[in-house]
Amino acid sequence: MCPGISFALANVELPLAQLLYHFDWKLPGELKLEELDMEESFGLTVRRKKDLLLIPISYACSSVK
Repeated sequence: MCPGISFALANVELPLAQLLYHFDWKLPGELKLEELDMEESFGLTVRRKKDLLLIPISYACSSVK
């Protein structure tokens, strides 16, 4: 196993968590969740055949008083 895997995971997980926390995400156009193409492409790794495109919407956390 790669000795740097712990470092690499921390450097991927934290920015991803920040993106997910600070934005709401919507599908482009009139696309609905039911219409998403979830077909997979097999190779050395499994990935989606078509990339997932999302539109970030700035999220402002409202504080509880």
